[in-house]
Amino acid sequence: MIRRLLRFSTGTKLIDWMTWDWTPAVSFLVALDTGSDLFWLPCDCSKCVRGLKTSDNQMIEFNIYSLNSSNTSSKVPCSSALCEQQKQCSSPQSNCPYEVLYLSNGTSSTGVLVEDVLHLTTDEDKTKAVEAKITFGCGQTQTGSFLNGAAPNGLFGLGMDNVSVPSILANENLASNSFSMCFGVDGVGRITFGDRGSSGQGETPFNLRQSHPTYNVSITQVNVGGNTADLDVNAIFDSGTSFTYLNDPAYTLISENFNNFATEKRHTSNSSGLPFEYCYDLSANQTSFEYPIVNLTMKGGDYFFVNDPIIVISLQGGDVYCLGIVKSDNVNIIGQNFMTGYRIVFDRERMVLGWKASYCYDLEASNTLPVNPPTAVPPAIAVNPEATSGNANNTNISGASPSITSPSRHLKTLFYALTFALIPFFALI
Repeated sequence: MIRRLLRFSTGTKLIDWMTWDWTPAVSFLVALDTGSDLFWLPCDCSKCVRGLKTSDNQMIEFNIYSLNSSNTSSKVPCSSALCEQQKQCSSPQSNCPYEVLYLSNGTSSTGVLVEDVLHLTTDEDKTKAVEAKITFGCGQTQTGSFLNGAAPNGLFGLGMDNVSVPSILANENLASNSFSMCFGVDGVGRITFGDRGSSGQGETPFNLRQSHPTYNVSITQVNVGGNTADLDVNAIFDSGTSFTYLNDPAYTLISENFNNFATEKRHTSNSSGLPFEYCYDLSANQTSFEYPIVNLTMKGGDYFFVNDPIIVISLQGGDVYCLGIVKSDNVNIIGQNFMTGYRIVFDRERMVLGWKASYCYDLEASNTLPVNPPTAVPPAIAVNPEATSGNANNTNISGASPSITSPSRHLKTLFYALTFALIPFFALI
């Protein structure tokens, strides 16, 4: 595959955000995270991120949620079925506390649960708002990466727990128990509640744990540049993580096969602080380069073609391109970079993950914010999922990877749709 160069400097990463409106209307830029459940906003807090600078040094000021400023808000009592920390309550009428610990070391959000009304529009009638009363976290204290650029204005958990917004919308019969996220190749995207996918999409079943179900799927085979190997890998599809994290044997298998096809000199400097192990130097006047096709075979036999496995980074000594996979010591995560160019369907009724090529261009009200948060943004996945690998059995098969379905410029959407922008900022872990 030939890659045309689009250069951007370190300090850049892909993350997705979304704006929400309350009563009276207040907007928030929140990170969309399928790796956790709870939606929380900075709320009545003293140690909050108040804004971010754009690429032209303009400040975007963030709103801080306040119970006293919303006409439709109320605190959730400990007697609520959504209160998971009732043991910390002094009485059933007490305010329900919450605490979420994330995989990134020292990163957490704590506060109390509240209710408020979320205003949504439908594809059927965009002039008519649908009011959905949802439960979310009034985040009074954030720690770790949340103070350094990861979800500085809130995090929108999209997991399977009853407290997540997709679950609440489904339980209130406001949308089907399914949603999709579209990751455009040019940084434009969309989330659609109630979207159950379309014919011709690839599918694979979720691996469900009764204690804490996640969007965990099985990868049975990988093809890098025509070299195929059998795998037994479980991985979580997590939109809250920018890059893909794999442990061995999958990490070494993909990385070394990729390295065998690379024609540029491997980058050797240890002073650049890159989280990626397999990076390659680009000459000053180089305008394109070739890299091998990466294709995953999912449980059930459908192919998942990775459209964008690499990232180009400008360093002080010149440009490099890197395989966008980080070696993991524990959980396997399919991050946002592997989802680029797809409409990913999280079908919680049929318990399958679906995917179909899409440019995500049918956005009627999209916008892009050139935000450059300053520091690292590690995975924002909750601490309790399991996604580990088994053994790999290497075999060499000549020929190219199976081809991907031709992308479509039109995305059929169902029920509730809201747009988000993928803001480029690269954070080194």
